[in-house]
Amino acid sequence: MLQRILAIGLIFVCTSAAWFVLGSTIDTRTYHSDGKLRSGVSAIWGSPQQQAPPAATIELGDPRKPVEIPIESSRIQAAFELEHRQKGLLWYSTYWVNLNGVYRFRNPSTEPQTMVFRLRFPAERAIYDGLVMEVNGRALPLSSDAKGAQVTATVASQESASLRVAYRSRGLESWIYKLGDDVTQTRDFELRLKTNFKQIDFPGNGLSPTEKLQVGGGWELVWRYTNLISGFQIGLTMPDRLQPGPLAGQISYFAPVSLLLFFFLMFIITTLRGIELHPMNYFFLATAFFAFHLLLAYLVDHISIHLAFLICSVVSISLVVSYLRIVVGPRFAWREAGGAQFIYLVLFSYAFFLEGYTGLSVTIGCIVTLFVVMQLTARIRWAERFA
Repeated sequence: MLQRILAIGLIFVCTSAAWFVLGSTIDTRTYHSDGKLRSGVSAIWGSPQQQAPPAATIELGDPRKPVEIPIESSRIQAAFELEHRQKGLLWYSTYWVNLNGVYRFRNPSTEPQTMVFRLRFPAERAIYDGLVMEVNGRALPLSSDAKGAQVTATVASQESASLRVAYRSRGLESWIYKLGDDVTQTRDFELRLKTNFKQIDFPGNGLSPTEKLQVGGGWELVWRYTNLISGFQIGLTMPDRLQPGPLAGQISYFAPVSLLLFFFLMFIITTLRGIELHPMNYFFLATAFFAFHLLLAYLVDHISIHLAFLICSVVSISLVVSYLRIVVGPRFAWREAGGAQFIYLVLFSYAFFLEGYTGLSVTIGCIVTLFVVMQLTARIRWAERFA
């Protein structure tokens, strides 16, 4: 009996080592290629965007030192359309953004001034479709470079100029409206963000919306301030999809716990019923468990993670049931072995799909298993069994 337990323990240790190697391989495939894949996605879809408000300047005296005019009011609308893109073992959160902003500036001079309005692009590697810069409702010819675009208009003394900026662009992962480089004063400000997705998050050191309304399949978020002094920014982080690579790696690292519980339950059941399972039988059961994770690791980058999980579950359970049906019998193979594998391999692995509840789900499963086994073995005289 002791020799059999030691042999089963050796099989468990060797299989666990194989799982750690597989998990490391998945991590390498996932994160080593992330840099190359991310640059490819950025080349097509752009990078994370940080939109700053436009600046207006006039020349008073020294033309080499233009005077910047503060923004009197801001009315900005931004609509987001989320589109996930898969590259390798990772999903990337790409989006379209339609920006439409109206800003009001006032000429403080006692004379008419030529005012230069400049808009900094939120990202250098991006496209800006339908870029428009209008002053007082009139579209003006604009000049642009890699960093931004600008228009020029004459504004009468003490008069206000309304600048409208609009474009359609696309970015990656996050969008931030940057009020200023440091602590900045913002007057009469309103920003409305509309999304076509419900799972929203905000970047660190960001301002929370003052209003939030669920509209259809998304949200309408509003930031409204009368006179704000802050060094924080306003932004939105796009929701991630379930990542196939990291998920497959986590399931592989956790696999020894599933196999340990399965072996433990099989050992208890066979001991209670007097069924003889040789360590070689346990070895083939361990390989059937390992087949689940090996197939999952190389299937998730070709098909949906949910479909891959289903296929791997069917394959692994079929290996165990078809094998034990011959070794022990169909009833034991389907009910005890198949049921235990479904619980400890399939359900425990699926717990990783439940973000935030994985640890709790596994803990409850372990406690329930311990309770059942303790009740079943309470009357066993272990000294006689191991004699």
